[in-house]
Amino acid sequence: MSGNLPTLAVVGATGAVGTVMLDILSTRENVWGEIRLLASARSAGKTLRCRGEDIVVQELTGDSLAGVDVAMFDVPDAVSARWAPIAVAKGAVAVDNSGAFRMHPDVPLVVPEVNGAEARNRPRGIVASPNCTTLTMMDALGALHRRWTLRELVVASYQAASGAGQPGVDRLYDELEVVAGNRSLGTAAGDVRATVTNKLGEGTLFGAPLALNVIPMAGSFRQGGWTSEELKVRNESRRILNIPDLKVSATCVRVPVITTHSLAVHAVFAEDIDVDEAREALVQAPTVVVIDDPDRGEFPTPADVVGSDPTFVGRLRQALDFPQTLDLFVCGDNLRKGAALNTAQIAELVAAELTSDA
Repeated sequence: MSGNLPTLAVVGATGAVGTVMLDILSTRENVWGEIRLLASARSAGKTLRCRGEDIVVQELTGDSLAGVDVAMFDVPDAVSARWAPIAVAKGAVAVDNSGAFRMHPDVPLVVPEVNGAEARNRPRGIVASPNCTTLTMMDALGALHRRWTLRELVVASYQAASGAGQPGVDRLYDELEVVAGNRSLGTAAGDVRATVTNKLGEGTLFGAPLALNVIPMAGSFRQGGWTSEELKVRNESRRILNIPDLKVSATCVRVPVITTHSLAVHAVFAEDIDVDEAREALVQAPTVVVIDDPDRGEFPTPADVVGSDPTFVGRLRQALDFPQTLDLFVCGDNLRKGAALNTAQIAELVAAELTSDA
């Protein structure tokens, strides 16, 4: 503890999510004493600003984790898998944004608005934050599930380039520069691919050019033709909502958007669901914003909600041929609620617990 407030370490402070995290820490209620910024050796020595202070980035080592109460990890899976247990051994609670521990039975997978109490149940000293695609819809589905009991879920995601990190953002910008102003592109098979490849090389990040295109895969392919992203949506939704037998089918698609994931959701419930009542339940959810006025053509889009913290919901309608089913469109900034913000919220729950127990 630093005074009466816990000490926080932000591991991966110089990455894409870490940068957003510093902004979030600077704008939310301050529940922390000392904040340490940790990263790899090549980033050590940089100075970053957080809470109005200049903080020098330290190398991630056992010594730099000593005395930390809560360590937030915004790093690749392998780094979290190695260092989160070390942080715990040093006396910290680890809050991990990677996929290293999400499906471990002794590590709670937490969305504070849905199952925040689970953050206290951490036998390994680690709390996991879900994948950004799953998180995009969880606040909304949690509110609906509490009232009507979710039974089945069919999802198509439209995932931004930033879901692949800064390299994904850079690649999309590079491709957009290549295709900009060429109005003949997209009129012949393969012309976009040939133009982008000629200028930038094949590239393997998305598997195909993303500019002027959509790519029907995100993540890596797994058994049965499913991708890792699609399996995360299925497995993580079951854990967060505590519905082990929830039927889920997902198709994850990469789209030429910089930041903010969107999902078309087909949700089947145990009871009849009325659109107006569902809309009101979502309006009452504190972290959901409903933009749904068909007569005025109002609905959420990634370009409108990027940089915002809530989940945005629109296109609410009762499925015509499927009883007890609601169709909706959801948008959420994948770097904020989809990553940094949810991790920060979990850490705040732990901070409140530590402060009350002190």
